[in-house]
Amino acid sequence: MLTNDERAAINAGRWFSSLSPSLRHDILRCAYVRRYRDDELISARGDPAEEWIACAKGAVRVSSTSLSGKQVTLTYVEPGIWFGDVSIFDGDRRTHDSYSHGNTTIVCVARGDLRKILDQHVELYEALLRLHARRIRQLYGLVEDLNTLPLRARLAKQLLHLVRSYGVPSLGDGAEVRIGLQLAQEELAQLLGASRQRVNQELKTMEREDAIRIEPGGLVVRNREALMRFIEVDN
Repeated sequence: MLTNDERAAINAGRWFSSLSPSLRHDILRCAYVRRYRDDELISARGDPAEEWIACAKGAVRVSSTSLSGKQVTLTYVEPGIWFGDVSIFDGDRRTHDSYSHGNTTIVCVARGDLRKILDQHVELYEALLRLHARRIRQLYGLVEDLNTLPLRARLAKQLLHLVRSYGVPSLGDGAEVRIGLQLAQEELAQLLGASRQRVNQELKTMEREDAIRIEPGGLVVRNREALMRFIEVDN
């Protein structure tokens, strides 16, 4: 069973919350829960797509392996986000590996149950089209940023996204927000298509300008407006 916090994270997802109450109920009624410790394999590239998945707690790290054998992180799926439906619809196999990042809970709907829900709720077809359209827009935005924005602006945008998804307000200073997702600088660099050394340099620049604070346990955003200025200046 989902905990109250896990269920709340699913229901608060922007896409899922837009569905009708009866559709949300039928999806969760068919779902089953899996829990993972940090860095456990959830699904592997080449696996048959048997489940539609949502993250309810923690994060799912989506990665691929380069020709040299190095694992490269592509994105982190946050609580409330559904994924894995593309392979179910096109009948092909999983395109990437997915691992738990931290203690992670996922919700799964079997392929057969998803088909039954689609038969009962025509609404879900249009909703999934909207979901895919949003993903395409995000992908185009990422490609555009990679080709038009310097690293500092891309890093600032990524930090603001992490604050929205994993921000934990500071008890001592209401203006500060700790990024709850624990990312090594190497992992952050992979998300940006840059080297760890260059990302480290940009983080130190942001720290000198009081936009962030680098701590052993992660990053604290001290001034979101300052991060926005990094983006605006570089545009």
